Amino acid sequence: MKPRIKICCISSIDEARTAVAFGASALGLVGNMPSGPGVIEDELIYAIARTIPPPIGTFLLTSETSADDIIAHHQRTWTNTIQLVDELQDAAYDKLRAAMPTIKLVQVIHVLDDASVDEALRIAEHIDALLLDSGNPNLAVKELGGTGRVHNWNLSRRIVEQARVPVFLAGGLNVHNVQTALEQVQPFGLDLCSSVRTDGNLDPEKLEAFFQVALS
Repeated sequence: MKPRIKICCISSIDEARTAVAFGASALGLVGNMPSGPGVIEDELIYAIARTIPPPIGTFLLTSETSADDIIAHHQRTWTNTIQLVDELQDAAYDKLRAAMPTIKLVQVIHVLDDASVDEALRIAEHIDALLLDSGNPNLAVKELGGTGRVHNWNLSRRIVEQARVPVFLAGGLNVHNVQTALEQVQPFGLDLCSSVRTDGNLDPEKLEAFFQVALS
């Protein structure tokens, strides 16, 4: 099965349309973050999301950690998916489900060690998909994505093998390592940002090259 490809850090309606034209299955729209690239205002996230046809996932990346704040963030943007980039307080997934029954929930797991595998499998029971990334939420200034680093794919493969939900792989993916990543991890989907950009802007040539290799 060909992997689904999510292009993150979308910063304009034009970038969104370009990504979809090349075959993106989902778009990442980055809300306020303590660090990392691609942050845009909630009003722009809303404007982009409302132009995207329903088959395409519009992911709101939120660093909020309380259910009430996440719900409020979604009500400002109205994407069809919420990507939780940090740990949800009190594991309040049921509260999110009750408030947003039609919205997909994707939990980011920052793959650091064996404990990350246990965390992923525990949380998988409550969400629609996992996204494995290379941040570090334990730092003084949290890294919650967009690092451009590759993590331990052996750990990611264990999560893919055992989780009961689809798993996206993120972190340092590019045209040179994506085939190895697919073979080693066998994820449902891929998530990338910086490797398909030039000077911060989405680059059609890099997009085309990545899609050709990833979907070949």
